[in-house]
Amino acid sequence: MLPVLKWVGGKRQMLSHIKELMPYHFNAYYEPFVGAGAVLFEFAPNVAYINDVNKDLISVYISLQDNEQFKKLLLKLDHHEKNHNETYYYEVREMDRLEGYSALEPFEKAARVIYLNKAGFNGLYRVNKKGFYNVPSGKRDKVKLYDLDNITSIHYYLRSNEVYINNLDFEEVVKDAKKDDFVYFDPPYDPWEDKNSFTSYAQGDFNKEDQIRLFETFKALDKRGVKVMLSNHNTDFIRNLYKDYKIHVVPAKRVVNSNPNGRGNVEEVIIINYE
Repeated sequence: MLPVLKWVGGKRQMLSHIKELMPYHFNAYYEPFVGAGAVLFEFAPNVAYINDVNKDLISVYISLQDNEQFKKLLLKLDHHEKNHNETYYYEVREMDRLEGYSALEPFEKAARVIYLNKAGFNGLYRVNKKGFYNVPSGKRDKVKLYDLDNITSIHYYLRSNEVYINNLDFEEVVKDAKKDDFVYFDPPYDPWEDKNSFTSYAQGDFNKEDQIRLFETFKALDKRGVKVMLSNHNTDFIRNLYKDYKIHVVPAKRVVNSNPNGRGNVEEVIIINYE
């Protein structure tokens, strides 16, 4: 299974490193910053707690799991494909500014997210300070919004396993994680000082204080016997925070960024607390 979205910080290119460092055995799987779900869909755990702070993104997962919402989602995606043009793109983009948007069914929001992701500039998902989506059109003549076999496989996986979907703070999601459960943290990354990093995929940035709070959560889970993995940029700040844990430096290529100078080769770290 492949993600239905192209997402900032997506982990497709890092899967071989993650697989190499994952624990061999664990019980429940937790992913508090699920994003497009590359890791989730690659390893397809039987029991998973997935979460993201982005409410519209979570509407995608709800719609992929629920049978009735899934049927409506496919019909709405077909509608977006058929009607796609520059004017239509901006009409759909403006939906989150309209009264009543928050009351829309999940499939409506999900179809909008997928459409804007595929039709927008460089696969970005970005909101402004008011929380409104503000990515310009990618100026494509046609868009293909889904692969039927892939999206159907995702639907069956989410329906036939114990996959719990949440829209909470990361601390809240993992509060019940137990010994020998596995938590994978893939937060908005600590920014490089000399590169244009991207942390605004939901209203409100993930700042240094949040990184410290995440570290304290990592440490608390470690004390409870939970197996924990975390990805981030290879910055002095992150290495210093996690200096008492196993830090693996891995090469990566950033391909989603609004600024072309912010793309290219970078170093990331994968940090674990187990052998």
